[in-house]
Amino acid sequence: MKRAYIQIDSERCKGCGLCINACPQKIIRFSPQFNTKGYHYAQQNDPDGKCTGCGFCYMMCPDTCITVYKLVQVG
Repeated sequence: MKRAYIQIDSERCKGCGLCINACPQKIIRFSPQFNTKGYHYAQQNDPDGKCTGCGFCYMMCPDTCITVYKLVQVG
């Protein structure tokens, strides 16, 4: 079950890779695509729902392009 996920603003990302190195679940990678500034931006790759919403990626991003969402189970 998916507990959390992140959104990365691909246009603000400069491809520094700090979030990739900070992620304990290793679910962030460089996109093969380029943004309009010519950078390979970071993207989440989490088909198994491993993201815990720890926020390490958010804390490491110097350009604050990452938003972390934690999902709440109702019921």
